[in-house]
Amino acid sequence: MTRLIIAAGGGGDAVAAAMLDTALYGGAEETVVFTYAWDRLLIDPVPGPRGPDNFTGLKQLTPTVWSGPAEARPIAPAGSTLPRLAAELPHTFTLINPRQGAQGVTRQLDELVSQLSPESIDLLDVGGDILARGDEPTLKSPLADALTLAACCQVNANVPVRLLVAGPGLDGELPLEDLRGMFGSLVHTFTPKDVEAIGSVLEWHPSESTGMLAATARGVRGTCEMRDAGLPVPLTDESPTVHEVDLDDAFNRNQLARAIATTTSLDDVEAHSREICGYSEIDYERNKAAWLKEQPQVELNPEAVLSRLDQFETEARARGITHTTFRHITEVLDLNGSLREDLRHLLISRRPKQYVAPLWRISAID
Repeated sequence: MTRLIIAAGGGGDAVAAAMLDTALYGGAEETVVFTYAWDRLLIDPVPGPRGPDNFTGLKQLTPTVWSGPAEARPIAPAGSTLPRLAAELPHTFTLINPRQGAQGVTRQLDELVSQLSPESIDLLDVGGDILARGDEPTLKSPLADALTLAACCQVNANVPVRLLVAGPGLDGELPLEDLRGMFGSLVHTFTPKDVEAIGSVLEWHPSESTGMLAATARGVRGTCEMRDAGLPVPLTDESPTVHEVDLDDAFNRNQLARAIATTTSLDDVEAHSREICGYSEIDYERNKAAWLKEQPQVELNPEAVLSRLDQFETEARARGITHTTFRHITEVLDLNGSLREDLRHLLISRRPKQYVAPLWRISAID
């Protein structure tokens, strides 16, 4: 028997899908994760999501669906976490290709469902921005979630698609208070045991939302600062929960998902995003990628890094911040994303007591 989990936003949602599979289904059955190869600029210097033509070594499952095995490789200059996920986790990771818009993703899903005849289909979003209307001032990355939501509402399947929101509010986009009214039943609360399935992945994967989800499942509480903007995210007892949400209600609420349901190109999707949300997140990546190319390369000087970290922590404490992510530290210290892993190893080796996997605890005043 096969189960299908659709990672609504790709990246961290794919990692969370592996945790969900263990928690709900025991990880005993074959599970296919349908996900974007979209790792943002920390891993992939090329803006936007990757398609099958950006990889070597993919395996074709259907006319439009490809899986990314461990031996697959992104073609430079593109980067991707997908092959490493496939190497470290037992799941089959299949690639969402959004280049033909929502109609293309729907066609991929139809083929995948026909091929697999899955026993269950879960659409998983960490944080809850899939429930956005589109005009919220805190919304930053609605495009991928809206695409998968639109496709899931049109797929031909013998079993219903169940929409699950894990870690409500952890993506820093919509406050928990704005989401709570849409929640249906509580499906699960993640535990430290659930995190064991992805423990090794969390040591290197850059996802902040799924990292916070895992940390709160392990009992971490406080306020975590994330992203380049330094968004403060509460880590509470509700953070490690998983809630079911009515799929049709989410679609009717999500203006972008409704607008792009008939699109046949990613350009069309972006145009609707600019119209409804006021921006396209891929435009943001294009602008940031161009800016990063102009920045001088900064070497990882341990003593300079620790000194600047001390200053950041002093300021963060004053803001009431208790934890942060390694992505945020990398941004704060003006380091290239390629140095994130080296930075992480340096900080853990020098100040191991502050590492609360996979987050960094802001040190208390001596």
